[in-house]
Parts: sequence; structure tokens; C-alpha cells
Amino acid sequence: MVLPRRQTLMDKYLKTADTDWYKQRITGVIVCALAAFVVLFIRLIFLQVIMGDEYRRLSLNNSIRLQSIDPPRGRLYDRKGDVLVDNRPSFDVNITLKDAEPLKPTLEKLASHLATPADTLLSRIKQTRGRSAYSPLLLQQDVGRNTLASIEVNKIDLPGVSVDVNLRRHYLRKRQAAHLVGYLSEISPTELKSGSFPDCRSGDLIGKFGAEKVYENFLRGKRGGRQVEVNANGLVVRILKTVDAEPGHNVYLTIDQNLQQRTEVLLDGVVGAAVAIEPSSGKILALASSPSFDQNSFVGGITREQWDTLISNPFRPMSNRAIQGEYPPGSTYKIITALAGLQEGIINDRSVYHCPGYYRFGNRTYRCWKRGGHGKVDIVKAVEESCDVFFYQVGQGLGVDRLAWYAKAFGLGSPTGVGLDHEANGLIPTAAWKKRRTGVPWQEGETLSIAIGQGFNLTTPIQMAVVAAAVANGGHRYQPQIVDNIKTVDGQLLQQNEPKLIGKLPVSPAHLELVKLGLWKVVNSEKGTARGSRLSDIDISGKTGTSQVISRKDNESMAEEDMPVHLRSHAWFIAYAPSENPAIAVAVVIEHGEHGSGAAAPIAKEMIKTFLRQPPADTQVAGQQEAGSNRDGG
Repeated sequence: MVLPRRQTLMDKYLKTADTDWYKQRITGVIVCALAAFVVLFIRLIFLQVIMGDEYRRLSLNNSIRLQSIDPPRGRLYDRKGDVLVDNRPSFDVNITLKDAEPLKPTLEKLASHLATPADTLLSRIKQTRGRSAYSPLLLQQDVGRNTLASIEVNKIDLPGVSVDVNLRRHYLRKRQAAHLVGYLSEISPTELKSGSFPDCRSGDLIGKFGAEKVYENFLRGKRGGRQVEVNANGLVVRILKTVDAEPGHNVYLTIDQNLQQRTEVLLDGVVGAAVAIEPSSGKILALASSPSFDQNSFVGGITREQWDTLISNPFRPMSNRAIQGEYPPGSTYKIITALAGLQEGIINDRSVYHCPGYYRFGNRTYRCWKRGGHGKVDIVKAVEESCDVFFYQVGQGLGVDRLAWYAKAFGLGSPTGVGLDHEANGLIPTAAWKKRRTGVPWQEGETLSIAIGQGFNLTTPIQMAVVAAAVANGGHRYQPQIVDNIKTVDGQLLQQNEPKLIGKLPVSPAHLELVKLGLWKVVNSEKGTARGSRLSDIDISGKTGTSQVISRKDNESMAEEDMPVHLRSHAWFIAYAPSENPAIAVAVVIEHGEHGSGAAAPIAKEMIKTFLRQPPADTQVAGQQEAGSNRDGG
């Protein structure tokens, strides 16, 4: 009987131990719960008794607001570090509708300070329907200091009205490099919905054209914000918390500001374009299109009347002729015809053709620009004096398709890849192209016109600048670039653009040197078509060109200067300098300028002088024929 009794005592002991363990646990839980309630009670006393008045005031006035901080947009510099585009302070008048009640009396008072009708202010508010009543709405940008002082003095009578200091884009020189730099304008609803601008809001300004658009993601920066306390009138009492905006990065362009400015002065008063390129890298040194426009007019919001004036202007100032203008290249194209003829064996350095002033082909007579003819002509003289008859025969031997193949190898007929929007292709015709487009077979006589840069040929100034640069550097075709590097505001390098070789001219060095000799004589010999643009201390090599706007009959005797301006030929000149070690290649086209030697070559000459640190000329030369220059071939 001993064993059962021991079992009972053991059971009682275990039950007692379990009960004590549970009691301890329950007691611990109760203590923790009581402690938590005590902490909550103390916190409630602190919030409701000690801080009650403060939070009640904040709640009643709805005084905690979030304000956006726009990031400073990155600057644009030229290749030497000179500022082209900056930001300046702008005093902007805003209104917060929740704080401006009653709205109508507030707008009437504000209208007297802004010298703007109250109805106009009300219509601007209606255009922003859907915005939060607690978000400031922009009523007027960039008010003067007198207006600022007037509003600040009368702030007690203008509830909900505030004047904020924002950074406004500032283009330091009106119209300078406008087509390359571009401009800012308000983001559209379509752009907002696209998802391409995740940090943007309605009313923000973004790049809409040129480098401002292409490099928007680098220039824009990142938005910041702050939490502020405002009183019942919407006036800021104190700043509770701030998250600084991150400024945009600085973009260093490849252009030379002095050269760009000088080029635009030279183009003032004419319609045309000029492009300068560094032959060894493809970097754009200047890119100008005339007429131009003032980018600053877009920053504050261009009016419908201003926009209509721009787009209805017959000279199309918004068009970037440097990359969008398509013109027959005229005699500048003879560089390609010459090199193609040499490379294909149609001619060599000993080939001589006789030029009596015309060339008969089939039942038609094709005239040379020099009515009396050039006599015996070899390749160097043909380039030097721009003999049409010589190149008619070279083109006939090549045929349109072989000539087109070389033209495309020079980069014609397709965009250069400069990176700016809406670059034109130009046009290099082939037999198949004409058949496809018109349904009519190619005629052999049409090849003669193509060989001298007329007919269906179309090129852009930047394409011809690339041709000049490739010839200058020995046959290397570089992609044009407008940006050298991108840096943070602290100077940290983010991106460095290196020269990009995109092709090599399919011609031998010997043939290239032969044509380059002719290009040197164009400027430096006594019979060269651009002899009036020579310099005593700088060797310039180049090629003039005159591209007809309309086809002229063989027996038509009307002089170019007697024709209506809009029917006169375009003037071309492409060049590089110094001839032996080129540092700059240039292409200039003047619409209806008649002859390259008189209208385009003097501009290129002054551009070259400016870039090579020669004193700029004191007189305007655009559209004027210098003494000693002569009419060139087209």
C-alpha cells in the first residue's frame, strides 16, 4: 500500500507547482497591462492638458501645410565655361483659395495692386479647376519690386495671397544660339500623363526645344519640400521641417560663345544658316539660324498673339535652318563628284576636258556658268574655277547610282545624328527612287544636273559642314556633337562625350589631296571663285556654290539681280582653315543670296577669323560682295 500513497503526494506537489507558475504569469501580464495603461494615460494628459491648447489652435486653423520647393535648374555653359543660360529670382504672386475667402473682395483688392482686372485673375483661377484648395495657385509671374512692396504692406487685407521668390530661367543674350539651346515652356497635360516626367506637376516648366529638351533629365533636378505652420490668414508662422531640393546638373556645350555671337551678327538681316565644326572631333563650334527668336518670351508663358506672330512670319524664325533647311548644294557638291570620279577611274590627275562654255548631250545643250568657257580643264582647275562642263562629263561617266553611293558615304541623304529634334534627311536621288516616286524612269540627262549639285539633290547646312570637316581631316567622318560634358553643381564629372567616328570616306589619300589642292586654289589663286575671301595670314580652303531655286531655260537671259528676290538662287560656301592643320570647318547658306562668293564666303571668312583669334571686322558683310570676289559656278 506504500506505492499508491507516494503517488498521491507527488500529484499534489505537481498541481501546486503548476498553479503557482500560472499565478506568476498572470500577475506579470496584469502588471504589464497596467504599465501600458499608465503610459497611455500620461501621454493623453500631456497631449490634452499640457499641449491641448497648442494642438487645438493648429487643428482649428488647419495650419499645417506642405509647400513644394522647386529645384534650381542646371546652367548651360559654352566650351570655355562662360555662362549662356542661368536662373534669376522671380517674384510670383500666388493665392490659396481656402485662405482667400471671401474670394471676390480679395481679388478686387489684389487687382488694384497688380494692375490687372479682377475678371482676368478669376479666369486664371478657373483654368486650374481640380487643384486642391490648400495648394497655392499662380496668378502672376515676375512682378516688379514696387508691386511686391505694395502687396506686402497690405497683406492683412489680402488673405490667402502670397509672394514667393522662385528661380526663373534667364537666357543671358536674346536670340543667341536659340535654335541650339532651345527654351522652356509649361508642361502639357499629355506630357504629364505620359509618365516621362514623374517629378513634374501641372504648371512646371520643362525643356520644349533644343538642348533644354534633349538634356531635360540632367537639367531639371529633384523637387524638395517643407512643412510649415500658417495662421488663419494663411501667413507662414514658422517652418517645421525642410527637405532641400536637389539642383539640376550643369551642361557644358561645345559651342564657342564668341564665335556664335559673331556668326549671328553676320547673319543679321539675311535668311540663312551657318554651322562650324571642329574637324578633329565633330564638336559643333557654332550653329546659327536666321532669323531667330527670343527664348525669354517663352519662360513666362507666351501669349496666343505672340505665338501666332511667330508662326505666321514668312521667314519662319522658329525653323532651325541649320539642321532642317534643305537646299540643293550647288557647286559644293562637285567635291563629291570629283572624288567619286577619281576613285572610280573615270578621271585621273592627267585627265583634261575642253570647256567651250557648253556641253551638248542628246538634243539638249547644257551651259557652263562661264559663258565664254574655261578652255582646257583638269581636275584641279575644275575645282578651282568650278567648271560645270568638266563635271557634266564626270557625272555622265559615273551614272546616278554610283554618284549616289558616294554621296551617301559622305553622310548626305540621312540625319547626321547631332541629337537635336526634327533633323532633316535631305535627299540623294537614285534611279530606283525616281521610278518609285514618279513612275518615270531616270533620264541620263538628269545625271548631269545631279553632278553639279542641282536637280533633285537636297542637303542641310550641317551635312555640308560634316563634308567639309571630313575632307579637312583626311577622310574621317565624325558625328556632330553639341555637348562636351555634364557636371554636378559641385564640379563632379558625370558624363564626358568623346569623339564618335561614324564613317570613313571611301577615297584614297592621293585623290583626296588632289581635290584639296583645288579647294585651296578656290580661295588663294587669282582665278579661284572665292579669291575675294582670302586672308594674308590664314590659309583657307573652300568651295563656293550657287543653287537654283527654279529651273531656267537655256536661252533665258534675265540676270539674277533682275529676278524677284524669292526666285533668286541660294548662295553656298563651305570651307576649312588653316588648310594644312584645320581647326575649323564651316558651311554657310544664304537664301536667295545669288552667289556663294559674294554672300556666303565673306561670312565664313569672318567666322574663321573670329575663331582663330583674329580681330573681327568692324563692318557688316552679310549679303554684300567684297571687292575682288567674282561670280561662281552653280
